[in-house]
Amino acid sequence: MALPKYKMSRANTHARRSQWKTSATVTVECSNCGGRTLPHTACPSCGDFRGRTYKSAISSRLA
Repeated sequence: MALPKYKMSRANTHARRSQWKTSATVTVECSNCGGRTLPHTACPSCGDFRGRTYKSAISSRLA
């Protein structure tokens, strides 16, 4: 495995890491309740996904 020959300076390290950026999470609107949810997952507020209810919203609040 290759190893660096010299220590990388702090300026070069920061310059390299300055390109690492985060992006906002993509969300979609739930077709049942209109809430925002991650794509391809059940809605956390109503439990609906593609016309099916996978969990009860009331039981999730009690747990």
